[in-house]
Amino acid sequence: MCHGCVKEEYPERENMCLDNGSFLRNFAGCAECRKLEIVRIENRKCTEDENGIELVTYQHVCLCCGHIIGQHEYTFKVEGEFQVYQMECILCGNGEDERSILPVDPRGPQLM
Repeated sequence: MCHGCVKEEYPERENMCLDNGSFLRNFAGCAECRKLEIVRIENRKCTEDENGIELVTYQHVCLCCGHIIGQHEYTFKVEGEFQVYQMECILCGNGEDERSILPVDPRGPQLM
């Protein structure tokens, strides 16, 4: 993970959890080649363990020189009556969200 390529390391993204894509607003430019180009996604893998937890991982890579900007991790799991999403990435940030699997959320209406 490259600290020189991002404006802010692991920005707080609240309930935003991405299983694909890049948060380009946080990209300062490649620390290796000094270019500010589109970030490529490489080595995307999706796995599921015996507990039903889905894990998506991939790397953010500089389009020009191949420098690895960061490693992105996204998880999805079901806990009781809720779907839980989590994201951790130096570029895209940290986020966590929880959604009810029931037609009506037992916690009541959620404020945005």
